[in-house]
Amino acid sequence: MCGILALIQAGASDTSVASELHEALYFLQHRGQDACGIATCAAGGKIYQCKGNGLASNVFRDGARVVDLPGWSTSANAEAQPFYVNSPYGICFAHNGNLINSTELKHFLDVESHRHINTESDSELMLNIFANELNETGKARINDEDIVKALRRMYERCVGSFACTAMLAGYGIIAFRDPYGIRPLIRGSRPSDTGEGMDYMVASESCALKQLGFNDFVDILPGQAIIFRKGADPVAYQIEERKAYSPDIFEFCYFARPDSIIDGISVNESRENMGYRLAEKIRRVLTQEEIQEIDAIIPIPETSNVSAPRVAGRLKRKFVQGFVKNRYVFRTFIMVTRPVTLSYAQDGIADPGHSYSPDSKHGSGESKESSMRWMKIRGTTSKEIVSMARDAGAKKVYFASAAPPVTHAHIYGIDLASPSELVAHNEGKDRAHEEIAKHIGADRIFFQDLEDLKAACSDAYVSKSTPREGRDFEVGVFCGHYTTPVDKEYFRHLEQVRGQARKRKEAREAVAIGSADARTVEIAAQRVQVVANGEAVPAASDVATCGAYTNGDGGQKRRKQTREEGTPPKDQMDISLHNIGDFP
Repeated sequence: MCGILALIQAGASDTSVASELHEALYFLQHRGQDACGIATCAAGGKIYQCKGNGLASNVFRDGARVVDLPGWSTSANAEAQPFYVNSPYGICFAHNGNLINSTELKHFLDVESHRHINTESDSELMLNIFANELNETGKARINDEDIVKALRRMYERCVGSFACTAMLAGYGIIAFRDPYGIRPLIRGSRPSDTGEGMDYMVASESCALKQLGFNDFVDILPGQAIIFRKGADPVAYQIEERKAYSPDIFEFCYFARPDSIIDGISVNESRENMGYRLAEKIRRVLTQEEIQEIDAIIPIPETSNVSAPRVAGRLKRKFVQGFVKNRYVFRTFIMVTRPVTLSYAQDGIADPGHSYSPDSKHGSGESKESSMRWMKIRGTTSKEIVSMARDAGAKKVYFASAAPPVTHAHIYGIDLASPSELVAHNEGKDRAHEEIAKHIGADRIFFQDLEDLKAACSDAYVSKSTPREGRDFEVGVFCGHYTTPVDKEYFRHLEQVRGQARKRKEAREAVAIGSADARTVEIAAQRVQVVANGEAVPAASDVATCGAYTNGDGGQKRRKQTREEGTPPKDQMDISLHNIGDFP
């Protein structure tokens, strides 16, 4: 998952743009913490860029000169966004989403376009597709019409979800969205500080725009592109006819900030509605006597802080902040390894000794609590939460999720667990709720119904400018029915790629903190490959590939670099612009 931003000011100075965009990064950092990057176009079309692994406060700790186009995702510095190509015209590119025909695109770029791809990121693929189509104009200078034609040809090739911002050196900024509207993208405006013209900003969420003083929010619609030029009004183009309007429902039940409005829907209000509907389901399942035995409704994690009080109110039970998150340590939703996760959960998130009020019977061994959580993915953290609740004295623990169980892979830009790792999906079939409750150690478990989740979001529609007709949601992660057509072979490919990337990322981070064993070092150095079942095995013939394929071989032959020829570098770096190292 990632967040993207773009800013163009009518009368900007280098320092004002840099400070504003750097500040905006922090308002979207909840969407991902792996990496971040910033690029700016200075006088004469010269582009400056800085990107790397880690939080914005780490990547830009030296006061790097920035900013027009930030975004973040993935695990290696070379895969941190934005991406850059110098031909044609100099383009920086940020992409939130996931392409599901990347193999086909790689083949096209290699065999027909003769463009070198330096990473495994589909964002780089998309940039090069766009650059290739733009290059077809053959012009020294382009106009809006040329850009629109190039985008239309790119849309014909790229399948999946994408919300993108691009910066053309000396020309302006482009923001565009896939024809299904899966990933969010919104723009806002404000009067320029100089009093001449308007400033425009594009972001994944409205909270970033609002914090920087932008208003007049307008969602970029499915299949639409907006071109922003300095000192001019933005111009909208319909690149491809809208195929659906299906924003990812995961935004509302987990990722987005509660103060954001996405595609006309208030995230905060949608989560309130989720709480009301979940409470009604609990009332249908439990008897009144069982409900009266519940001593506390406790929110876990922070995203359920909106929904849990509504559950408590409807059930007329006490709402308690039983688990206290340590705000002086980094985020935990993407952790390195299981031992680190558990240590952090026990020492950083909650203090079981202070979970309950001393003037109640809580902690006496006779209490029953209902733990309110957003959703279950792997179930690892949930086990620890249940264990801590029992250590604090809870006699029974009910686990309630404001979302349905996650049973399928997320294919549109959120790197969740593979299906084989999902606690609600076991050996090719969905687990019964009773089995999930037993797996995590809870007495009972409650999940939101999918139709109730969709209704909770639909009822939170607050925008007067975003069309409501023909709306639906992308819900494939909960039921396996995806918005776009998906080849079954893609799921096998996705699981293997994600498993391999995850293993290598964990290995690199273990090396960085000095906790790696010999096999982990081998994985980090890419002398071990991870096969489909997640097992790490020696790489074939102990070789490493250099680039994607041998130049001009059509993807049929790999170029091999043996150990005798030299050990491959541990870092994959973007060679076009300066970047910081993986482990500074």
